[in-house]
Amino acid sequence: MKKFFSWILGIVLLAVLLSYLLDYNYIWKGIRVVYLTGHTTAFIDDFEYFETDTIANAANPKPWPKHKDYNKANVTAALAETNDQLGTIAFLIIKNDSVWFEEYYDGFDANSKTNSFSMAKSIVSVLLGKAVQEGHIESLEQPVADFFPEFDDRLSVGDLSSMASGLNWDESYTNPFGITARAYYDDDLAETMLGLKVTETPGEKFKYLSGNTQLLAMVVQKAVGKPLSDYLSESFWKPMGAANEAIWQVDDADHKLVKAYCCIGSNARDFARFGKLYKDHGNWNGKQLLDSTFVTKSIKPRFEESPQYGYGFWLSDFMEKEIFVMRGILGQYVITIPEDDLIIVRLGHHRGEKIKGSTFSSDFYTYIAETYAMLEKYKLD
Repeated sequence: MKKFFSWILGIVLLAVLLSYLLDYNYIWKGIRVVYLTGHTTAFIDDFEYFETDTIANAANPKPWPKHKDYNKANVTAALAETNDQLGTIAFLIIKNDSVWFEEYYDGFDANSKTNSFSMAKSIVSVLLGKAVQEGHIESLEQPVADFFPEFDDRLSVGDLSSMASGLNWDESYTNPFGITARAYYDDDLAETMLGLKVTETPGEKFKYLSGNTQLLAMVVQKAVGKPLSDYLSESFWKPMGAANEAIWQVDDADHKLVKAYCCIGSNARDFARFGKLYKDHGNWNGKQLLDSTFVTKSIKPRFEESPQYGYGFWLSDFMEKEIFVMRGILGQYVITIPEDDLIIVRLGHHRGEKIKGSTFSSDFYTYIAETYAMLEKYKLD
């Protein structure tokens, strides 16, 4: 038995040594953060295991007003079942710019911070629009090579925002040796990003890659000359009257590069502000925070053959509505339906099953359909 454990210890020590020699030592952090905490993947409140930057909120926060019929409606049976099965922790309906319904679960409340995951991609695209508006970036056509000469000069900042870069990023969430895992757990994100290459012609077709948003964030940060968390705070978080400060995961305390493709920690009410901003064409209660032409372009498909995506936002025509969506991998959503002045926010632990041939998983359609059912039933009651 003693000899057996000696062999096991030797194998573990060899594995550790090889991981450091081959620059895969970040895997140990992944094991510690995920598996040793009882999870099997990244989770919504994993911030304590990472360094973060603060996104400062407004000195005088402007909370959402409550609708005259606030919380008078009840969730439908189908919505209640979905919320229970998938571990919803926040469900919020904003109608006519007022909170019409909200519920929180599993010990979370209106102020709890949870991980945005890829909803952050939409916010980075918002920051791109601001940087163009302020003249830090010339246009969506400006080459990435103007900021990082390592890249093919055919690649534009707009290609990054619209997921049409042609970069050799592997969007795999299960491979511990892949670039996605490295980006999440390693300590020098810029080094990882600057090792990418353009291997397909940029600007020709949609291909969803988290690396696109990470590189875009590096471009915006370099262009504006300040940390992205500060730029987000001064450009939108404060002007929109966010009620709570937010946090943004960074690679480590030395480099402090935000994980721009994910990992903003905030709450349903403050995430919803981006739905209102885009619903109102970049105007926030009378102040034009973002150019309306950029907003309009963002929520229309760039490619006719890929109608599901614009610039940083997912798109849907479910129920014959024009819908734009911020979306995260575990079923984080800010769903905005301008024609009905409606914003739906759902945060939680899991998403529904993928539907073959569909851009969205099953839960997305449930949240929308059951919200309309709630609105209709309340009017009838």
